[in-house]
Amino acid sequence: MNQVDNSKVIASQSNTLPPTVFWRLAEDIPKPLSTTLVIISILAPLLVWWLVTTFGNIDPKFLPSPGRVVEAFVRLWSTGELLKDTVASLWRVVVGFSLASLIAIPTGILMGSFASIRALLEPLFGLMRYMPAPAFIPLLILYLGIGEEPKIALIFIGVFFFNSLMVMDTVKFVPKDLIESTYMLGGSRWQTLTQVIFPHVIPGIIDACRINLAAAWQLVIVSELIASTEGLGRRISVAGRFLRTDEIFVGLIVIGIIGLSFDLFFQYLLKVFCKWASQKR
Repeated sequence: MNQVDNSKVIASQSNTLPPTVFWRLAEDIPKPLSTTLVIISILAPLLVWWLVTTFGNIDPKFLPSPGRVVEAFVRLWSTGELLKDTVASLWRVVVGFSLASLIAIPTGILMGSFASIRALLEPLFGLMRYMPAPAFIPLLILYLGIGEEPKIALIFIGVFFFNSLMVMDTVKFVPKDLIESTYMLGGSRWQTLTQVIFPHVIPGIIDACRINLAAAWQLVIVSELIASTEGLGRRISVAGRFLRTDEIFVGLIVIGIIGLSFDLFFQYLLKVFCKWASQKR
């Protein structure tokens, strides 16, 4: 009798209507539906963009067509300007973000693990978090000049404090029973920190880095708008000055593609190195 009931349940689940599947609350959806929705999310805006620029009476200086943007991309790529600007911005983001993460991750772990360190640093970090990083640009130019140093320092300031506090919050939610069990089994403070707490919070650290990487890209573009001889931010600024809207779109799309690639990379790391966390989610 139970086998018959189970077969009915499986059959009813397999015949679930798409609308029901679409509105599942806090549950995964079938892979084909997920793939279809991803494709729609990409193609639908492109279709609307093409329709508006093709059939709408819009000046290309305000909204270029997809074809014009592709032509601008090919032109900038063939001259090597786009590649040069992309490499410059990418290098600044990678260096600034890496330096901030290398210091922020252990700092956040210590703040979350030890209440004394948290009481010492959290007020200062909380204060710095509410100071907009671009406001430091005049001071950075004054102290470091207009080379690469102020741009990397700006990214560091904008990422370090947020990353530290997000890692700290992740560590604070490590179950105390897990830590107490480690002590009961003879584990030392160092072993608890490195072999219990750190592995437990790796998924949260990856998520924090994935989120704060977007801030790094925003800051590098801001820094290049002010003082730079190369970079995607400078490319966008110069294009706006001469009403080359197609080149502005090229810069924005390249930034979006690079950012999405990094986001997918972090998700891949999460699936490969934290399979237990992916299954739990």
